[in-house]
Amino acid sequence: MKLKDKVAVVTGAASGMGKAIAELYAKEGAKVVLADLNLEGVESVKDEITRDGGNAKAIKVNVAELADIENMIDTAVSEYGTLDILVNNAGIMDGFEPVGDIPDEKWDLIFDVNTKGVMRAMRKALPIFLEKESGVIINTASTGGFSGAHAGVAYGASKHAVVGMTKNTGFMYAKKGIRCNAIAPGAVETNIGSSMTGVNQFGMERAGLTHGLSPRTGQPEEIAQAALFLASDDSSFVNGTVITVDGGWTSAF
Repeated sequence: MKLKDKVAVVTGAASGMGKAIAELYAKEGAKVVLADLNLEGVESVKDEITRDGGNAKAIKVNVAELADIENMIDTAVSEYGTLDILVNNAGIMDGFEPVGDIPDEKWDLIFDVNTKGVMRAMRKALPIFLEKESGVIINTASTGGFSGAHAGVAYGASKHAVVGMTKNTGFMYAKKGIRCNAIAPGAVETNIGSSMTGVNQFGMERAGLTHGLSPRTGQPEEIAQAALFLASDDSSFVNGTVITVDGGWTSAF
């Protein structure tokens, strides 16, 4: 068991990649705090994990709210005594708006969830990791975090920022026993599309030119395997980088 007795927090754990990551971590021995805005969803995931002999706690978290983020980390410590692994997976999509069409309100919401929420969770976890001189952070970026047209301008910019935060954090704390990496999934079968509102036809048509080159869609479980590698000692020398998991899609660019 690669994560025996480790304590992990996984955001966006009610479905998709977050659910798959949480379930795999639990199978590998981790105690998992399941965080999601959808409390009913994470309660269901918790029930599945405990039925399989795992250990999990479900809490409702809006990652755009500072109080929820801080309570999430505090819950891990109060419930399990510490924190070893932080997976910042929760995220939302824009509506493929190019820069000429993005309203301030949507820009701010995308960044509050996809970027500021990630920063706040890392900031809250850092004192715990620094005290014990160990800790792992895994951020879900996107192929849109290094490519220009896999979504709209707000989503792409927010994920570019996640890549930047990941690299900066990995370097800054490299001598403190802390590793920070990101996963850049390509097209994966999740329900993130349900967060899209007011789809921009022009932006969708332009982005669709790149989407058509994706060899296939991935499964959440395939992303979870990368997240397990990054969380375990198997990746002890992997730090401050982004692992692309996209079936070869962006190798074309």
